[in-house]
Amino acid sequence: MNKASFTIFVVEDDEWYRKLLVYTLELNPDYRVVAFEDGKSLLDALKEKPQVITLDYRLPDTNGEDLLKKIKEIAPEIKVIIISEQSEIDTAVELLKNGAYDYITKTKDIKDRLHNVIKHIREHSSLQERIETLQSEVEKKYDFQNSIIGQSEPLKKVFGLIKKATITNISVIINGETGTGKELVAKAVHYNSEKKESPFVAVNMSAIPKELAESELFGHEKGAFTGAANRHIGKFEQANGGTLFLDEMGEMDKTLQAKILRALQEKEITRVGGKEVVKINCRIVAATHRDLLEEVKAGNFREDLYYRLFGLTIHLPPLRERGKDIIVLAKHFIDEFCKENGLSKKILSSDASKKLLGYGYPGNIRELKSVVELAVVMSEGETIQPDDITFGTKDVIAEMSGEEMSLKEYNQRIIQLYLKNYDNDIKLVAQKLDIGQSTIYRMLKEIEEKN
Repeated sequence: MNKASFTIFVVEDDEWYRKLLVYTLELNPDYRVVAFEDGKSLLDALKEKPQVITLDYRLPDTNGEDLLKKIKEIAPEIKVIIISEQSEIDTAVELLKNGAYDYITKTKDIKDRLHNVIKHIREHSSLQERIETLQSEVEKKYDFQNSIIGQSEPLKKVFGLIKKATITNISVIINGETGTGKELVAKAVHYNSEKKESPFVAVNMSAIPKELAESELFGHEKGAFTGAANRHIGKFEQANGGTLFLDEMGEMDKTLQAKILRALQEKEITRVGGKEVVKINCRIVAATHRDLLEEVKAGNFREDLYYRLFGLTIHLPPLRERGKDIIVLAKHFIDEFCKENGLSKKILSSDASKKLLGYGYPGNIRELKSVVELAVVMSEGETIQPDDITFGTKDVIAEMSGEEMSLKEYNQRIIQLYLKNYDNDIKLVAQKLDIGQSTIYRMLKEIEEKN
């Protein structure tokens, strides 16, 4: 808030007391103080929108109660401090109920009291202004037309579905390959919905060890298990009133699935090691790179939980199906990286663009971002050339394009290629592909059994 803009109106019919209040307030050079001796002159000047009005309860042309109501009708954001000779509790309570910020009696300590009240108003106003600014920034950031880069036809369909998801509280399932931007879409749904001022809490189910998953979601009480030194509030409670984003929903074991189903049905949870029932009310947005219906048929995912979660499905297309969005995204990531690192702006040559368009991106948007950031570092001049672009693995899509295989076999081949290129470092490959290590072990076991 600009200090020079902090204006206080003093309304007092007693000339001596009016001058006292004005003098007291003007001791602070940050305040602009304007005095009035009746209600009419105040109302005529109200268009100036002061931050604070000190209002004498008894005025020659009206009383404080009636004038307070008129002020609140015209400009409810203005803080009104009632100043009165009487200290009747009933009167003070009624005025506070009608919107007065505070009630001060004309006693010898009024100077200190008035300064403290206005100081509190200023601090609160600055905080509120900061909160509103941050909220505006968040809304702008997650305006999906701006935050989700691209204009391809597949992406336009995604925009249409996001818009539908924002106008109701329907459950949402986001599916798509790893790296397609599922969490970004979940945030777009939340921050453009009526829940935007409530918490958005994300949890990646594939990244939580099985033995800690229940505690992470539902919380635990002190002493619930070895190492539980304090009470822990789980993700469901943290998201209460807002949105809980369950990423990689398909990675949960069936025991945990049953507990989540109960929480969603009953709208309540019990912390691990506790007895207290905690009511919860949050919107669920789930994401997965798996086909959950196929997982149900295979017996890996509970059918009742699937239909509990089933709502609006938003399918995110892989980057290789988004055409020139690849170049739009690449330019965005290049500009962003240059700005963050204080580098001069760089552009893509025509041949570099062609090279980017010819790759299959098994890691999707996340991989593209890494590729172009490395290209910026490797480039010598202002233009990124084809030789500056290095892909982390062989183009899996091109290599397997002539083979007919199932989706499971396709995923197995990708994992095998990544393991080969990263010296069988399962932890690193899990990070690169954004999947759980358990998923890699399971697929390797299936490959071994098959052979």
